[in-house]
Amino acid sequence: MRGKWAAGIPPKHLTWIFKYSLAVSERPGGFTANHRRVRRSEEIVWLKGHEFTKVISLLGTSHNVSAYDEVALASSVFDLSSLSDGPEVLGDLYTELDAAIDGGERVLLHHDELSDLTLGTVAGYLVWTEKATSGPQAIRITEHLTGRPLGPVARTIVADTVKLTSGGN
Repeated sequence: MRGKWAAGIPPKHLTWIFKYSLAVSERPGGFTANHRRVRRSEEIVWLKGHEFTKVISLLGTSHNVSAYDEVALASSVFDLSSLSDGPEVLGDLYTELDAAIDGGERVLLHHDELSDLTLGTVAGYLVWTEKATSGPQAIRITEHLTGRPLGPVARTIVADTVKLTSGGN
């Protein structure tokens, strides 16, 4: 690749949660109906060029995994499509995310769009890691960082995480 595209392009709506450790965005290449393979390739080039070492997808499907594998970008998939499975999946997701960040990895967390599901997962992670002392504080922090309001799906994920961290009480 040559010219201005050689460095790729950042994924849409990329937002740092922890500077140079954890970022969130729309799925590289765009969401389902508007997904473009060329854009995905350019965004993955950008991720590699900015030293991302891991991608965690909340899609629950293997979309993009082969593209990550092709460029030796580690990836994991966690299915949060059914909120009824949320508490079980969240514990595993947060444990893996914690290990990656503690291990010095630069992680991108995504779903199809930067929506309530992704933002609720981030807010829940703030509770999980005790960077926020309560669900409402985690919601405020996430809204401030992303400039987006958190709706009912996000708040459900945060409530599930609060239950998880308090032993289900």
